[in-house]
Amino acid sequence: MSENLMDKVVSLCKRRGFIFHSSEIYGGLSNTWDYGPYGVELKNNLKRSWWKSVVYERDDVFGMDAAILMHPKVWEASGHVENFFDLKSDCKSCKKRFKVADIKERKKCPECGGELTEARPFNLMFKTHQGAVEDAASSIYLRPETAQGMFVNFLNILDSKHPKLPFGLAQIGKAFRNEITPGNFTFRTREFEQMEIEYFVRPEEADEKLEEWIEARFNWYLNLGIRKDNLRQHPHGKDELAHYAKACTDIEYNFPFGWSELEGIANRTDFDLRQHSQASGKDLQYFDNVAKERFYPYIIEPSGGVDRSVLALLVDAYNEEKVKDDLRVVLKLHKDLAPVKVAVLPLLRNRPEIVELAKKIARNLKKSVVTVYDDTGAIGKLYRRQDEVGTLYCVTVDVQSLEDKQVTVRHRDTMQQERVSIDNLKNYLEEKLA
Repeated sequence: MSENLMDKVVSLCKRRGFIFHSSEIYGGLSNTWDYGPYGVELKNNLKRSWWKSVVYERDDVFGMDAAILMHPKVWEASGHVENFFDLKSDCKSCKKRFKVADIKERKKCPECGGELTEARPFNLMFKTHQGAVEDAASSIYLRPETAQGMFVNFLNILDSKHPKLPFGLAQIGKAFRNEITPGNFTFRTREFEQMEIEYFVRPEEADEKLEEWIEARFNWYLNLGIRKDNLRQHPHGKDELAHYAKACTDIEYNFPFGWSELEGIANRTDFDLRQHSQASGKDLQYFDNVAKERFYPYIIEPSGGVDRSVLALLVDAYNEEKVKDDLRVVLKLHKDLAPVKVAVLPLLRNRPEIVELAKKIARNLKKSVVTVYDDTGAIGKLYRRQDEVGTLYCVTVDVQSLEDKQVTVRHRDTMQQERVSIDNLKNYLEEKLA
């Protein structure tokens, strides 16, 4: 299965409404993706889990939602205008473009063997215009990361929340990078979503806090049910570090296409606050009332990709099992992430009294758990459909339910079934899902 696992996951995503190719009826737009009914639920559940972990369960991190469009000087100060580029080479024969880092020492095109051009820098930011007139003065950028919106609001947070160090800001939001070679489904795209934290610390505490965040973020992925042998930590060598970073460790997942980054946790030093202080003329130093000193805090940045995490979860949860002579495909997603918790299914859709009872049960359950009702196939087909989207429990209403007021509850992972009283069903499921 590992040889074509990626193909199977991509097929499942389209077949069951997780992820669609954007603008597909017009031939699609390269490397852009739309999240369908189940995909958006999985994505939202992931973001809720992250927000709960880093904001609600902590006393030292506050939420933010900064604008996508920012003053152009932000990107000059941050170094993006000057430094945010990839070196690319073009093939003179097939005209394909490649990252120099990807083709490394190759002197020929990896696709057709043609001659490559000299490497040239390509800025990764999307440029657009603000206002009615398109000229140099109206040029702005779509943000390539969410971090800068938190740095430029540092003074606002100090004035409104009066936090003591260490403290952090958390944000989930869209970012845009004009990648020349996107690919591997949703792993690398030009439009993507980030989950970022900027954690401000005293300089002498930065190394310790970096290690604490690496451990916390690694354990978060484990707690989502990702298998430990599919995760690893990759500390950056000096030649891998960004120009502003003192240290960085990536959390990587073993995708079907190889080990690749899910999240990076970096010590950005005081680079960002110093840069924006100098460029804006505003003093972004922190004043310690006890020590009576002013200084620029260091910043620890855990930065993860929502889309990459969703892809890792789908790959990790994908299972194939032989059930008698049938192949059962099931997404064994963590209970907090599963798009649907309960499916209510009538055994006989040509019996109005069974259908009505099933619909009534579904309406009641929807008030407390995410529930769907489905009567569009035979019960075996309905079970397989729910297995493929990761539904935790299937509730089947049959002829006997009309008499004994009980239903059959089927468990996703074990396929075990048990009879549960309709009156007790809601409490039973809530306890299982707690």
